[in-house]
Amino acid sequence: MRAVVYDRYGPPEVLRVEEVPVPSPGEGQVLMEVFATSVNLSDWECLRGTPFYARLGGLTKPRRRTLGSDVAGRVEAVGSGVARFRPGDEVYGDIPMGGFAEYALAPESALAHKPESLTFAQASTIPQPGPIALQGTATVRPGQRVLINGAGGGSGSFAIQLAKRAGAHVTGVDNAGKLDQMRSMGADEVVDYRTQDFTRLEPFDLVLDMIAHRSVFAYRRALAPGGRYRCVGGSVPTLLRVLTFGVIVGRLTGRRLGVLAVRPGPAHFQPFADLCASGQVRIPIDRTFPLDEVPRALAYVGEGQALGKVVVEVGRQPSGAPSEK
Repeated sequence: MRAVVYDRYGPPEVLRVEEVPVPSPGEGQVLMEVFATSVNLSDWECLRGTPFYARLGGLTKPRRRTLGSDVAGRVEAVGSGVARFRPGDEVYGDIPMGGFAEYALAPESALAHKPESLTFAQASTIPQPGPIALQGTATVRPGQRVLINGAGGGSGSFAIQLAKRAGAHVTGVDNAGKLDQMRSMGADEVVDYRTQDFTRLEPFDLVLDMIAHRSVFAYRRALAPGGRYRCVGGSVPTLLRVLTFGVIVGRLTGRRLGVLAVRPGPAHFQPFADLCASGQVRIPIDRTFPLDEVPRALAYVGEGQALGKVVVEVGRQPSGAPSEK
């Protein structure tokens, strides 16, 4: 089978397409033929080996040679002990990497049956960003002011829609090229972070931050009394400051600052998929790339160009599952 592999951390140029053996499923594992894999910022981080937490799977070189964790496809074979799936089932899920390949292994517990109304490309966009958006906006109430930093990407686009559904006034923050994208998702106000500091706007009841890199005091300033700040990703020093000093500052000033500990897995992404399947939440797919162009797809996301989600279409696409353009 064809797979995109890498043996050292670095830029997209370290990736290459290689012929590798098709893996065999072990106990509790599912072998799936991959039809679509969406690109997450975590793929870009694991490619480059930065921030430092991206190297937890290997300090000096990547332990897993193939990136890609949010996948959708068809079950090819199952290992012993697998009860929920059988060959031919259409599935999607968040697997421990390996999705930028024609076949991938997944723990049975990581997968769910794909909703019939979603294409493979659409289903592949949900497993990681869906729970982030759903859990990140779970406390939103009608009339609250919500700010989402990094709102032009996948998780941010979903979070805008969920916050609006909850009745909030939503401000989206990203680069100038994504202002129209955020408006199309329902944002009431949009901010170009390159020209305006969102922590100096009117205070918010919730700040959901996809890319934390500011000081704890700046985040505290962005919150109204009783407000909540939750970050999902960012630099290691910033995350540590939020987890330690930020918690103290928040308690002393009547605010709550912390890191969003996202609960993964089918139990947490299926409820979001149901919203998408019923048309209550839109899935914005900016571009699709073939397997040979995984380096371009990763750079497109990592350099902040993606408007919503980017998907790699792997191998042949089944009939009845058109490409998302």
